[in-house]
Amino acid sequence: MNFDQLKTFLWVARLGGVRRAAREMNLSQPAISSRISALEDNLGVRLFDRQKNGLVLTKEGILLRSHAEQIERSVSQIKAELTPSEEVKGTLRIGVAETIAQSWLSEFLSALRKRYPKLVVELSVDVSIHLRDQLLSHNMDLVFLMGPLSEGNVENIMFPPFRLGWFCQPSMDSHDLGSVPIISFSRLSRPYQELISELMQRYQEIGQVFPSTSLSTSFEMVASGIGVGALPVQLAKRYVENNRLKAFDPGWSS
Repeated sequence: MNFDQLKTFLWVARLGGVRRAAREMNLSQPAISSRISALEDNLGVRLFDRQKNGLVLTKEGILLRSHAEQIERSVSQIKAELTPSEEVKGTLRIGVAETIAQSWLSEFLSALRKRYPKLVVELSVDVSIHLRDQLLSHNMDLVFLMGPLSEGNVENIMFPPFRLGWFCQPSMDSHDLGSVPIISFSRLSRPYQELISELMQRYQEIGQVFPSTSLSTSFEMVASGIGVGALPVQLAKRYVENNRLKAFDPGWSS
């Protein structure tokens, strides 16, 4: 048993088939099958069962995957600790939620480039639920999203939370959340779901809710008086300073 066999096993397990693993690893399908067969012979167990929708792990395969992923993480950590930062090269696929993209992402990318000058970064901005799917399908290497994720093969690193506050156009007088239109995050996002749940508990009826996948658009909608919004306080500062938004207290925390 060697690391190449384990790495091949992981790709087949994650993608559910030899053909897809071969394409991902840039190897022939016979080469992938040969490595899996050699690994099964070495361990004396069958690792996959073939079903209509592809290959699925056996009980022994599930156990091996857990150990193989631990080995994979250890190898990555060894490389990271022993390889000089200026020699690290390759492509790092990063996904970010828009709240982060509009706040400290540029500082992070600047520091990353300074430390790893040969590293190529591919960046994607999307809602958290899509970023999660991209990470779990191995189309992303690193994502910044509203988490944490519960999957065992994902390492979660917690960041300080973004504080939300209620904002409206400075000339708006009525802030009754039971009647005024509300500008919110994407319908698929956690803030949207938590906000709707809170509003439904506090008000018999609520005004029209406008979910938006674009945070910058949400700010502009609130600033133009279309409605009120629970928005990141840090990002709202410049709107408040320019007298395009004002904060208000709905009588309960957002």
